[in-house]
Amino acid sequence: MRAKLEALMRSMNLQEGSSSGKGKKDMKDHKFWSTQPVPKHDEQITTMGPIEPSIPVDQVSKVPAPLPKEFEWCELDMNVEKDAKELYDLLTLNYIEDDDEQFRFDYSISFLKWALQPPNWRKEWLVGVRVASNKKLVAFISAIPIQLRTFDQSTLMTDINFLNVHKKLRSKRLAPVMIREITRRSHINGIFQAVYTAGAILPKPISTCQYFHRSLNPKKLVECGFSRIPHKWTLARMIKHFKVPEKTSIPGFREMQQKDVPEVRVLVNKYMERFDFAPVFETDQDVEHWILPHKEVVWSYVVEDPKTNKITDMISFYSLPSSVIGNPKHKTLNAAYLYYYATDVINATDNSKDDDDQEPPKLLGKRLNDLVGDVLVMAKRLNFDVMNGLQLMDNGLFLQQQKFGAGDGYLNYYLYNWRCPDVDDSKVGLVML
Repeated sequence: MRAKLEALMRSMNLQEGSSSGKGKKDMKDHKFWSTQPVPKHDEQITTMGPIEPSIPVDQVSKVPAPLPKEFEWCELDMNVEKDAKELYDLLTLNYIEDDDEQFRFDYSISFLKWALQPPNWRKEWLVGVRVASNKKLVAFISAIPIQLRTFDQSTLMTDINFLNVHKKLRSKRLAPVMIREITRRSHINGIFQAVYTAGAILPKPISTCQYFHRSLNPKKLVECGFSRIPHKWTLARMIKHFKVPEKTSIPGFREMQQKDVPEVRVLVNKYMERFDFAPVFETDQDVEHWILPHKEVVWSYVVEDPKTNKITDMISFYSLPSSVIGNPKHKTLNAAYLYYYATDVINATDNSKDDDDQEPPKLLGKRLNDLVGDVLVMAKRLNFDVMNGLQLMDNGLFLQQQKFGAGDGYLNYYLYNWRCPDVDDSKVGLVML
């Protein structure tokens, strides 16, 4: 299972045509990135702030970056079904695929609408490239606004995602042109910093997080060729090992509702203060969009104290299935991805959290194990086959106990035009889609 998952994960990068994050190149080998305001691989960073100064918006070029003559720029409107379907087809057929061409990420149209239309989204930031002669969509890049805190500084940035070029056009070097164009469009709106992730090692990650995977349906994963039965194990033993309880265990554990949004925003923002690299949910609308359950896209649960009716905990995951290619028995692998969570147990552990010599707070570890255990119950009940997660936030307190297996895949976090000291994976609070 893990090898296939890592092959998919490693393909998520901003280096056109690359699907491997092995090794660091010299800056001279990164011809494009050496022209951009990003740190060098060997640069030791102790201060924080812009690499290049912002320029007056009226001095930003109004002319799009030049494309090869056979292509033209376009903007996609996710509220127009034709545009949404074109993007779905482009990503489904060209975006993320494992090395053996057995599995391919299958972002749903509902997922893409959710990911690309948060509060204050802009149509001009959903940038496509079409073939001029037949108007076929062959490339795409997106930006959405994000309020990101790096240590003690909160900055409005763009979150860059879904950079994809049709497989047959990878030699055209469209990706650097698209990055320049989305940068120009961000600058026009007065935003001069960005955040992005990549499986590839580019100049220069501020943090690197390892992937972990928790089997929920071992039999199906084996039948798909996604998992292997461990040496000296039987399938029956494997199924027993990964079995989850039938019912949740925390009193007051329930699905999040609209009325919970204000309390959840306070709870999540307080929890995010634990981390050095984290989003800020500035409005209730942010929480309503990103965390409130969206049908078939994101599931969120809260714990409502039976005595006080106060929301004490929240945990969520989103759905990103993969198509199973050429398998006679299964067409889809249903994967859940651990998303944001928060608990007010930190109020009782704040005094010890900064002491590096102490063991992880037992109270927080127990609570997170209970929460994740309950969300695994819900994911299994919803027929997910596997739960994926990264080694970030406080995940180290529960991954092993909840039987997540360490994978070979890693996700690198990057900042554009923002110098920032390295961040330990346990201090990363941003979960990227």
